[in-house]
Amino acid sequence: MSAIKQNLSEIKSTIPENVTLVAVSKTKPVSDLMQAYEAGQRIFGENKIQEMTEKWEEMPKDIQWHMIGHVQSNKVKFMAPYVDLIHGVDSLNLLQEINKQALKNNRIIDCLLQIYIAEEESKFGLDQNELNKLLTSVELKELKNIRILGLMGMATFTEDQNQIKKEFTHLKSIFDSIKTLEIPNCKLNTVSMGMSGDYQLAIENGSTMVRIGSSIFGGR
Repeated sequence: MSAIKQNLSEIKSTIPENVTLVAVSKTKPVSDLMQAYEAGQRIFGENKIQEMTEKWEEMPKDIQWHMIGHVQSNKVKFMAPYVDLIHGVDSLNLLQEINKQALKNNRIIDCLLQIYIAEEESKFGLDQNELNKLLTSVELKELKNIRILGLMGMATFTEDQNQIKKEFTHLKSIFDSIKTLEIPNCKLNTVSMGMSGDYQLAIENGSTMVRIGSSIFGGR
């Protein structure tokens, strides 16, 4: 058994059935992704649209492609024909562009809203006030070709487990505060948090989707 298949098998044995595993395959060659595919993995996460599109063109069509990186509005059109879920949506303008490109492709594109939970300056995301304003806006209700499935967030890059746990519980509490909202184009069921180093802590604190790269494919 290849190292990638072995890693995938071990990780899947630690993840509950209700948690979705996104294999973060950015910078990895198609040959590595195909090893994961042959081991049964069908959801892959990329952070560059051009690289993701090239892999989509080359690989089997039953794969779900998740865009996990920061998205520039002018690049949305390149992934709109096929992307399954866009993780890092942090503005109404970006949602409107995704909606526009989804309409052109006669699709509804699923999205997660990115919430700023880390204590680092470099992370993107909405704060709780911006989130509430967005979810209650008239403009959002007009977007018929997107569907918001939930929230995602990235914890501070630190060894401090208490800090990470605090940020994960913060994101889960924000999700709990909005999940009962009745908004036509929202189906709030996903909390995406946790990566290779902290996914088990994330699951303990309510994550339903984890993004794991190096623990599957090895370091970049």
